[in-house]
Amino acid sequence: MSSKRLVIVGGVAGGASAAARARRLCEQCEIIVFERGPHVSFANCGLPYFVGGEIVAQDSLLLQTPETLRARFNLDVRVNTEVVAIDRAAQVVKVRELATGREYDQPYDSLVLSTGAAPLRPPILGIDRPGHFTVRNIPDVERIMAWIKDCKACRAVVVGGGYIGLEMTEQLKHRGLGVTVVEALPQVMAPLDPEMAAWLHAELKANGVTLHLGDSVAAFEAPQPGESARASVVVLKSGRRIEADTVVLGLGVRPETSLAKNAGLELGALGGIRANDAMQTSDPEIYAVGDAVEVRDRVTGAWGIIPLAGPANRQGRIAADNIFGRPSRYESTQGTAILRLFNLTAGCTGANEKSLRKAGIPFQALHLHPGSHAGYYPGAEPIAMKILFAPDTGRLLGAQAVGHDGVDKRIDVFATAIKGDMTMQDLAELELAYAPPFGSAKDAVNMAGMAAQNVLAGDVQLAQWNEVASIDPLQTVLLDVRRADERAKGHIPGSIHIPLDEIRARMNELPRDREIIVHCQSGQRSYFACRILSQHGFRVRNLTGSFRTWKTATTPIAP
Repeated sequence: MSSKRLVIVGGVAGGASAAARARRLCEQCEIIVFERGPHVSFANCGLPYFVGGEIVAQDSLLLQTPETLRARFNLDVRVNTEVVAIDRAAQVVKVRELATGREYDQPYDSLVLSTGAAPLRPPILGIDRPGHFTVRNIPDVERIMAWIKDCKACRAVVVGGGYIGLEMTEQLKHRGLGVTVVEALPQVMAPLDPEMAAWLHAELKANGVTLHLGDSVAAFEAPQPGESARASVVVLKSGRRIEADTVVLGLGVRPETSLAKNAGLELGALGGIRANDAMQTSDPEIYAVGDAVEVRDRVTGAWGIIPLAGPANRQGRIAADNIFGRPSRYESTQGTAILRLFNLTAGCTGANEKSLRKAGIPFQALHLHPGSHAGYYPGAEPIAMKILFAPDTGRLLGAQAVGHDGVDKRIDVFATAIKGDMTMQDLAELELAYAPPFGSAKDAVNMAGMAAQNVLAGDVQLAQWNEVASIDPLQTVLLDVRRADERAKGHIPGSIHIPLDEIRARMNELPRDREIIVHCQSGQRSYFACRILSQHGFRVRNLTGSFRTWKTATTPIAP
């Protein structure tokens, strides 16, 4: 043990965690960390907020430096140094110092690959024009800020509506730029299902962001006469031309696996490094962690590439444990993530409808809009929630939430529940902290569990928002049980109106030979109506999420 030499390729989350954990387990071992960039441990998740000025000092992004890591953990950290090859037979890595070009061999007993993922730069004509940027490290954002300052950029185009794209959109707006988002998919934030992403579309529009959804980039061109773009004219497949003074590419990432591939290590079908639950690759002396690794999805069991800081940190710790004889397992990833977008927060964990359908896993979808805290306490705001659960066992499969307050703690509870294989019955019975400023006696999580209990018990059947467009009025009646003043502000075309409190007196107005789909504003009063009508012999279903979900999901977003 005392003579063991551990070499780690790459720092940031996975590599730095592996190094620090290794030192805590073995004081005598030699630990060498190679980092291709100038910073070994920095907060890459904070980069957009540095661009926008919320994080003022660049030093705040530097979690550790080579000097602090040597002082505290006795690590030999070599920045601006690239590992260019692995000789597995000799257990040696070939290293190049980027400043001098000097190359040398570094032996290892165990090797950890934390090579991360690189921003996608597809072969689009003109993508390498000046004023085009990706966001991966501190030098990237320094270049963005310098460009904006030097050319007095006032119009930005963000290509890609994922996490980085949306965070950069928010922060560029904070800097006073006009921002256009271009997304090839019909929605932003692909981990959300479309009706949940619709809340983000509305928030972007409300904050002056122009959206082009379902329209990909065909080319980046030099401006023609009459066009004043300082970076490019972004030409979309639809033919639309958008003048941009700066372009931010947020098209996703691909795992950096060339080092592993050239060394003959096994890769998965998605292109990531294949590692077992000890984070061990096909070579027993080489481990891999972080964004370069394929992981198992906890809910569907499918392989995936899920570049998140939390899993990378845990994988680094687990790799170090196993290297130093402490058996430890990384079971799976469930994709728990959260985003702030202007005044909204959006979070998700577990599977969405798309992944469940692809995996062939049966599910029931439930929408609800509970309050962020007790309704009688000032400031309560509704949270749009979508819950996916198994229709037989009630096991929680996935959760999505969008709102102004309280989204983070509910997503964390759902994430814990998925990790623990909990059911909707378990959620209904959770004892969660309550005081009027923080929650309700029946918390939003409890409400989700109770609503699912009603479905699982057969007390109510659900209709989904996307069924409304195909309703046949000869077969189905759409019933609105809201108050008259609510209906006057907007209603679903073709619906009839009987307020909930008049249902018993007026149920003779409803047909018994057709199904009735009932809705209110958010789904609770329509559930009450369903219970009344079903016990009087009517065939009814509750429109889950009701008018609020339907309205948001079906409102068109025009550029």
